[in-house]
This record gives sequence, C-alpha cells and structure tokens, in this order.
Amino acid sequence: MKFVDEVSIRVKAGDGGNGCMSFRREKFIENGGPNGGDGGDGGSIYMMADENLNTLVDYRYTRHFDAERGSNGGSTDCTGKKGEDLVLRVPVGTTIIDSATQEVIGDLTKAGQKLMVVQGGWHGLGNTRFKSSTNRAPRQTTPGKPGEQRDLKLEMKVLADVGLLGLPNAGKSTFIRSVSAAKPKVADYPFTTLVPNLGVVSVDRWKSFVVADIPGLIEGASDGAGLGIRFLKHLSRTRLLLHLVDMAPLDETSAPDAAEVIVSELAKFSPSLAERDRWLVLNKCDQILEEEHEERVKEIVDRLQWEGPVYVISAIAKEGTERLTRDIMRYLEDRADRLAADPVYKAELADLDQRIEDEARAQLQALDDQRALRRSGVKSVHDIGDDDWDEEDVDDEDGPEIIYVRD
Repeated sequence: MKFVDEVSIRVKAGDGGNGCMSFRREKFIENGGPNGGDGGDGGSIYMMADENLNTLVDYRYTRHFDAERGSNGGSTDCTGKKGEDLVLRVPVGTTIIDSATQEVIGDLTKAGQKLMVVQGGWHGLGNTRFKSSTNRAPRQTTPGKPGEQRDLKLEMKVLADVGLLGLPNAGKSTFIRSVSAAKPKVADYPFTTLVPNLGVVSVDRWKSFVVADIPGLIEGASDGAGLGIRFLKHLSRTRLLLHLVDMAPLDETSAPDAAEVIVSELAKFSPSLAERDRWLVLNKCDQILEEEHEERVKEIVDRLQWEGPVYVISAIAKEGTERLTRDIMRYLEDRADRLAADPVYKAELADLDQRIEDEARAQLQALDDQRALRRSGVKSVHDIGDDDWDEEDVDDEDGPEIIYVRD
C-alpha cells in the first residue's frame, strides 16, 4: 500500500432542516391552531484515530466529504430527523489543521480518540414555536442554519519512542532488522528506504519500545534535496534520537564529515529537534580492524565535540546491539519516572515538543511554497517585485484620473 502522510480535504457538515408551517385541521375542531414541527439538526463530521490504519492514502483520491442534512419538520408537531454524523477514520498520530488559518484543530494520539471538525447546522423552528396569546395563528417559521465547512490539512506522524538519523547506507534499516521483527528493504545502494519503517524492540518479556527508520538525509536536505527532509517530521514525537554513522564508508568518504552533515542539516531543519536527547551510534565496526576502532571513534567524537553517549556496533553481526537496546529501555523508563515526579521537567519537555512541531511545520511549508514558485517560473520569492507598473503608467496630476483593474 502506498505511504501517504499528508493530504488536503474539504469537509461540509449537514444543513439544519427547515421548520414547518402547518395548522391543525380536524372535523368539529375549529381554529385548531398551529402544529408545525421543528426541523432536524444537520449531521456533524468527526475524525477518529484508528490503530489499524497506517497511511492517509484513502483521502488522496476522495477529498470532499459531506454529512447528511437534517430533515424538514412535519405537521402534527413532528420534528424532522437529525442528519447522520459522518466519522472519518485516520491513523493514530494524525494532526488536523485548518488550511485557511493554519490553526491546529486537534491531535489524535490515542486509538479511539474522536474530534469534531465541523458542526451540523441548527434546526429551523416550526410555526408552533411562535404562537402566543396575541398571535394564535402564526405563519412564521425559520429555515435551518447551514452546516460548517472547512478545508483541512491532515498530517500523519508515526508514533515511535526512538528515531534513527543518518546518511543513506549508514545501516539504519539493517539495525532495525537486527533488533526487531521488522523487515525493511536492505541493499548495497543508497536511498533503499523510501518511506518510514517501524519496528518493535522487545528487551524483556514485558518490556519493549518502538523504533522509527526514515529515509536517509543528504547534504542540502534542509533546502529540499533528497527524501529524508520531508520525513524528519516523523521524528518530532520521538523521545530519543540515534545518530548512526558508517565507520567504514564504501565510497571512501570521511566518517567525521558524514557525521557533521547530519548535525548541520538537523539544526537547519529544526534547532529545537537538535536539542532532543541524541546518542551517537557508530555502525559497521566489523568493516575495520579492531585496533583501529579507538582511533576512528576518537576522530569522530573530537570532530563533533560530542559529549553524549557513544556506542560502537555492527548491526549486521548484531555486535553491541543488545547492550544498546537495554540502555535505551533503561533510559525510557527513567525518563517516564522523571516525568511523573518532576512537574518542571514535564513542562520543559512539553515546551520543547511544541517548538519542534511549530518549526517542522514552518520549514515544510516554506519548502512547499518554494516549489510552488518554481513551478510558476519564479526562482525565489525575492524575485517578485513590490510593484509591476511601468513608469509610463504614472498618472499626470493635471490629467484625468485613471483606474487600473487587474484581472
């Protein structure tokens, strides 16, 4: 199934039913009075998180959704039927954004969580509502109110505890295969991974965490090059980042240079995401001589001025992976305990999470705007002048007033 993590849709709630104007007419009953009923409310539209979905592909081809209209009121004080609500199912981890205002309407992070995105129109009133001691035969009714309409942008982010960062062919997919039951595609060429992959890592019988593997980043990714930049947003909800570095690149590039590329591109994409706890994982240690390990590790650590944890592993040989996964599990447990006990720490993390979300959304929107300009033949937004009038178009102060109309 095709992986789709962003779609735009239009939703329209049902209109309310009109009120009815009717009078009671029965044999031997004179001046029976009004008996027109109210209309029914229009149906609303809800978004609900479904744990069985993992893509928004269903909304790629069907983009318009309308809820049912409320029925009109009837005679003998019959109220119209309420319009049926429409429930749209989306993957867990979907953010709903108003396209017009860029306001985040809601974030569905738990299975079964439900959110109303547009409300159905209010019902119209029948003429029975307007009877009084001075108006015994009212001929007044009200129509149903129109339902709300919105253009929405749906953004899906995978929910994982740990995210993998690295250049193409750093061994991210091999790592996730070695520590979990996931089977992402692995090959000896770059850009094997085209969409995010998730793997559940079981440490003990009742302990596990989820790892997310995204397409590799390349130099210039923050400017839109490659695939990985669009998927970096999936790491915004992770608790820990693993920076994988190939210790023995096949193309004979420098491992420290490769590590610096990721650090630089991550900071450009989201400075706040760069503040997330990050561990350095040096992969493919089996490809170099054991006596060279210490020298190669020192070279990379010194170049990055790294002060965090450093692990040397071989994902394909499963060397050092068990220690790494157990340390990750211990870190996640300690983090959860601290969140429960320290309100200040919890508030700091919540603020960091929000900044990461905002920066990622702004960066991706800027890239989309830049692509739209290029498609229209403009290289940059700076190429658009403030005014496109010719000097000859300036009106003569003594001449007639000329009004220019732009189509």
